[in-house]
Amino acid sequence: MAAPWFEEEIATAVSPLLPGLTVEVVDEIDSTSTELMRRAREGRAQPVLLIARRQTAGRGRMGRPWQSAQDAREPASLTFSLGLPLLPRDWSGLSLAVGVSVAESLDPSNQARVALKWPNDLWVEDRKLGGILIETALPQDGTAERYLVIGVGINIGAREAAGMSVAPAWISQWRPQATAPQLLREIVPPLVAHVLLFGERGFVPFAERFAARDALRGREVQLSDGSAGQCAGVGWGGELLVQTPSGMKTITSAEVSVRPAPPND
Repeated sequence: MAAPWFEEEIATAVSPLLPGLTVEVVDEIDSTSTELMRRAREGRAQPVLLIARRQTAGRGRMGRPWQSAQDAREPASLTFSLGLPLLPRDWSGLSLAVGVSVAESLDPSNQARVALKWPNDLWVEDRKLGGILIETALPQDGTAERYLVIGVGINIGAREAAGMSVAPAWISQWRPQATAPQLLREIVPPLVAHVLLFGERGFVPFAERFAARDALRGREVQLSDGSAGQCAGVGWGGELLVQTPSGMKTITSAEVSVRPAPPND
């Protein structure tokens, strides 16, 4: 028998902040974010939390595939997308704010050292625990709000590293009894609150909290344009700061790939 996903409990907890949220659980889907973007393009822009026990075509940043790890008894990954209308003053830093919220829910005391790798990954000891994908759709009803879709994928059980650019980490390494429904219940209510706070105040309330978990600050990094330097953290707008031989470089595009430089032999 499938484990309960606490749909009513989550909807009730979130309703004071996000009235009308529906919570849906599907056994299998191509991608929860793809589905919510399809709905948005059809004019269906209601708040919804869509959870998949299995994704067949999950997506990460820049179109990279996100494969759900599978287990015969329980989902070995937590994959869900949250969709809601939002009109922030500035979208800059949203993926970082979402990362802060998810990391704090998974590891509130920072005992497991869940870190945040700019702009959208959760890391543990330089291994990838999860990822975040932010997408928006233009409204069809003439309103100024965009429809925001936040996709989250987190490894719960052990998984193979084959085909991955970064070795994986998983929740059960420090929380062996954790399940996908339990983690969902822990993550979603504060996530909704934090997204709405971002809508009101931008990245500023999250800047110091991100800095406390910044996986790159103080490290040598390589950028996809071939340049390199030392990461100086992030600015108040969520921009990545890299000190290069030619001066401080400010990176705002999520299309720029950033990796810690390999150690010198």
